Amino acid sequence: MIRARLWPLASILLVTAGAAEDVAPTRIAFGSCLGQDGVQPIWQHVLAHKPDVFVLLGDNVYADTTDATELRAAYVKLGAQPGYQSLRASTRVLATWDDHDYGENDAGAEYPLKEESKQIFLDFFEVPRDSPRRKRDGVYHAEVIGPPGRRVQIILLDTRYNRSPLVWQADASDQVDGGRYLRNSDPGATVLGAKQWAWLEQQLQVPAQVRIIASSIQVVDEDTTGETWANFPLERKRLFTLLWRATGSVFISGDRHFAELSMMASEAGYPTYDLTSSSLNWSERMFRMPERNRHRVAVLNRGDNFGLIEIDWARRDPLLRFKIIDEEGEVMINHKVELSVLRESNLPWWNVVPKQDRADKP
Repeated sequence: MIRARLWPLASILLVTAGAAEDVAPTRIAFGSCLGQDGVQPIWQHVLAHKPDVFVLLGDNVYADTTDATELRAAYVKLGAQPGYQSLRASTRVLATWDDHDYGENDAGAEYPLKEESKQIFLDFFEVPRDSPRRKRDGVYHAEVIGPPGRRVQIILLDTRYNRSPLVWQADASDQVDGGRYLRNSDPGATVLGAKQWAWLEQQLQVPAQVRIIASSIQVVDEDTTGETWANFPLERKRLFTLLWRATGSVFISGDRHFAELSMMASEAGYPTYDLTSSSLNWSERMFRMPERNRHRVAVLNRGDNFGLIEIDWARRDPLLRFKIIDEEGEVMINHKVELSVLRESNLPWWNVVPKQDRADKP
């Protein structure tokens, strides 16, 4: 029933194939945390911006189950949403998952239904049966859009399928979460798994001027008590180090049920940005004080929202605009970055090289 009401993915690829090669993408929209049972008015504002691509960052449905029938039913409800149908009919949709559509809250490699969940996910997003994605250990994927010289690569990471166990510390005084996640510094711990790491290294060698790396969990924030790449510091450092030669890279993330822009100096050698958008229809309505984030540039701490990266190719130095747009269509965060900033050596070397490896060691 859903397939009859949505464009088959193959048709979308045929329709957009010429555009993907000949027309430079200028608007990449994204969002996360989408309750399939609730109303979804945010889509009217997404569609008004006419994005070239919309990226679903995870928690695309809330299933939280080990029952495959229940998981499929959640996707059926999403597919029946009029706003989502309009998005699929007009816009190229790419997706990865997070914990609640993967299967269970904060789940990783231990989730028992992960292979079946992967096939259900790929079926819903109409990934062809002969796609290499069907045989991967996860739902990770990448696409390049645009002509030479104006190419945008979108990399979708899978932070669930192979992720090692989180380290939890209970805290009876924490009346909200009951504790927090600690750093897992085990050299054998992983977020992506060996195969996905090898795949990512290959993808970062693909020619592109802008790379948008989609992670379901935040990459830059290291102060939250919840899930983030900072829970696995060695994996996070490895990720940043890979960006040293992969210029033009920015992260987009979801999960948090609020929106913010974070930026830090990292092993990438240039400013590392993470634009977080959450949630599409599941956000806090009441005012709350923002959580601590030492790398925060701007925050929207309540209300539904989606993210938008605009690229102005007409300028001699192309300009990227990082935006968060709320449920009323208003731009709540707007930050400009020239593409030339996102290249190696745009940070002082002493911010990048570990102190113990420096000759001066001040």
